[in-house]
Amino acid sequence: MALSLYVDTARWRAHQKSVLDQFPGLVPVCKGNGYGFGHERLADEAIRFGSDTLAVGTTYEAARIKDWFSGDLLVLTPFRRGEEPVPLPDRVIRSVSSVDGVHALVGARVVIECMSSMKRHGVKEEELGQLHAAIEDVRLEGFALHLPLDRTDGSDAVEEVITWMDRLRAARLPLHTMFVSHLRSEELARLRQQFPQTRFRARIGTRLWLGDHEATEYRGAVLDVTRVVKGDRFGYRQQKAASDGWLVVVAGGTSHGVGLEAPKALHGVMPRAKGVARAGLATVNRNLSPFVWAGKQRWFAEPPHMQVSILFVPSDAQEPKVGDELVAHLRHTTTQFDRLVDR
Repeated sequence: MALSLYVDTARWRAHQKSVLDQFPGLVPVCKGNGYGFGHERLADEAIRFGSDTLAVGTTYEAARIKDWFSGDLLVLTPFRRGEEPVPLPDRVIRSVSSVDGVHALVGARVVIECMSSMKRHGVKEEELGQLHAAIEDVRLEGFALHLPLDRTDGSDAVEEVITWMDRLRAARLPLHTMFVSHLRSEELARLRQQFPQTRFRARIGTRLWLGDHEATEYRGAVLDVTRVVKGDRFGYRQQKAASDGWLVVVAGGTSHGVGLEAPKALHGVMPRAKGVARAGLATVNRNLSPFVWAGKQRWFAEPPHMQVSILFVPSDAQEPKVGDELVAHLRHTTTQFDRLVDR
């Protein structure tokens, strides 16, 4: 009895191919929990479709994945002086976001991150002149731009990249390769047409692995079902049942990521109103679970436990049975499954 991730493998891989066709030479990203699939599985997929490079989040991830992927490993978190040294093979490429970082990585393979409108990290325009001496002591694999997802000011992502290409060219820095994130395929085509001597490589994770929502599904197995009547006490806190129904124990708790929802950016009046309503219900211990039964998302009977959740199913719904599986609407990047099932 488990929280399972079911994968329609043929459909999932067909989506991967469609993304690969749109973004030739892309660098697949495998970071965090492997977008819900795990590092080993995504490394296998990258090998299957012939990628020469796999991007990971940290040096610790690179150390784990190096035994599963034999190509180059691009670490996305920028190098910082004083960081804990992690033994890594020469095929690991470090991202660097400062001139000082480049100076500290003598002999290393590096990608230099430029400061984009994300304003997260990167070398600034006024620092480009200092890079000439610094890059003489490293093996420069290219430059990189991590761009924002939304452009509420109406700015153009392509124009931002072009601006940086012009800055790098004016500083007489090599433009053989530019790594980019969060560009559409048509935007990438525009850049390739304008800069035919530069190889543009899109770093893609979410769109590649999670772009087809119908290709994957989480399900939690029902472990126990107990009939309750209004007023019965239950659970750790001995709350009273608000009405007749069933307490349903389902696989999937906090250790799986159930109930640990990441914050979301809300846009528009209706999503904000729903957010306020959910917050109000939470203050009276009414929290909607991610589990669906009989066509409806069901309420937690109490906060999820470490490995299971207890749901309340009212008596006007069909009674769940032990062994049934409930579809769960979970965020891949915060979920850890018990088993993965290819279908």
